Amino acid sequence: MTDVNQIPAPVATAVLEHVVRSIVDDPDAVAVDASHGRHRVRLEVRVGPNDLGRVIGKRGKTAQAIRTLVRAAASRDGVEVDVDFVD
Repeated sequence: MTDVNQIPAPVATAVLEHVVRSIVDDPDAVAVDASHGRHRVRLEVRVGPNDLGRVIGKRGKTAQAIRTLVRAAASRDGVEVDVDFVD
């Protein structure tokens, strides 16, 4: 586990990880990587091979809802975030 003070957006990262782990079949395969962009923090989510469709949802509605929730949580961190779901 990394130190919370070293994560660029600790609240947003924790919310994202919790939500995604609750959706997928294999919560141990969930990994969230945070990196600094120009004016934003980029959060990349990796899930197990069979769970990507679950996280994206029909027509991307689940992914969009997750992004909205995480952006709201990022306001507590005082940053803006982009959430990417990667293969």
